[in-house]
Amino acid sequence: MKRRQFVQTLGAGSAVAGLGLLGGCASTGGSSAKVVVIGGGYAGATAAKYVRMFSDYQIDVTLIEPSAMFVSCPISNLVVGGHKTMADITTPYDNLSKRHGVRLVRDRVDSIDATKRTVKLAGGAELPYDRLIVSPGIDFLNDIPGLNKPGAQDKVLHAWKAGPQTAALRAQLEAMPDGGVFAMSIPLAPYRCPPGPYERACMVASYFKQAKPRSKVVIFDANDDITSKKGLFLKAWDEHYKGMIEYRPKHKVVDVDVATSTLKFEFNDDFKAAILNVIPNQSAGSIAVKTGLATANNRWCEVDFLTFESKAQKNIHVLGDAIQVAPLMPKSGHMANQHGKTCAAAVVSLLQGKEPPALPIYANTCYSFVTATDVVHVASVHRYDAEKKTMLTVPGSGGLSAQASALEGQYAMAWARNIWADTLA
Repeated sequence: MKRRQFVQTLGAGSAVAGLGLLGGCASTGGSSAKVVVIGGGYAGATAAKYVRMFSDYQIDVTLIEPSAMFVSCPISNLVVGGHKTMADITTPYDNLSKRHGVRLVRDRVDSIDATKRTVKLAGGAELPYDRLIVSPGIDFLNDIPGLNKPGAQDKVLHAWKAGPQTAALRAQLEAMPDGGVFAMSIPLAPYRCPPGPYERACMVASYFKQAKPRSKVVIFDANDDITSKKGLFLKAWDEHYKGMIEYRPKHKVVDVDVATSTLKFEFNDDFKAAILNVIPNQSAGSIAVKTGLATANNRWCEVDFLTFESKAQKNIHVLGDAIQVAPLMPKSGHMANQHGKTCAAAVVSLLQGKEPPALPIYANTCYSFVTATDVVHVASVHRYDAEKKTMLTVPGSGGLSAQASALEGQYAMAWARNIWADTLA
């Protein structure tokens, strides 16, 4: 399966990404080259698969992931709204092993020794690497005192990592009496998936409209305004959920009284609701911070965008939502998948003693459901700028939906099926 160029087209609205890459054995002795990948999300799982593929299956790849199954954050808001199930967004990791020979290790990483090039697992094992790919996703800053009390986070959920909290938030909505208020808080950007909170508001309102018509959604946004697809969301709220969704910008949550289900703000009056959905401030996953990779405000990891190699540690590459993004680059599942391929091409080239591809180009498409069937999207194309040493959007590329439509809903589900297959099959 030798390739001189990998061409990727992924789902409706995607652009073509070309990565020049020569096949062949690694210069370190074929299968003796070892790549360890931490984290099996969109970026990490994609990188693990494509390092194997781009090296003609000559490089040994180990993927460390504590979860037994991949659960997708994109589409998870439909589970919250009752339009999909957890099974619909859950995919096994088996094919990475069976089809691509990736060694799967179900464990957590305790520490990284960048000098010895080893990864120590919580279970005690130690794995050597030639190149390490760190894709830890996000963790949450513990800067809301009330949420640090015992049991608080079992009652006030974020559901910003798809999994048990997704199902738990859905259960809270089902148990809430008609006439109750669902209050959601959005942190200051940057955070994972810029349009995600506004999509969630739509999905919760779609459930209320059907089952609890006297209920209401109130959005408290720490930002000055809606951060993504503003006009499209405002139109959807007016057309489908008039009087049911209330949006309040410049509301920064500083504390939560869990006992009384009350939000406390920096400058605004307290607000009590039946359900609180607090999305905290975020940073790169804790292993990245612990290893000293989070060099941007101790929150995000700065990388060389040609290779995704950390600017803090040689031979360690960082991907996905954990990085300090380039201008106008969103923290999205699609973008993380593109990071994984770009990094895989670079890692294989470096292990083969070659220069990494010099002009990575990749796309992002982000779909948002505004009803159970109707969807809007935003798309962009990004190209490496050698002078500025960063990724820049291609002038005239991308754009927004003209309006929400059921056809785009079909595109969105096709996108989901395609990217899950591209990442995991």
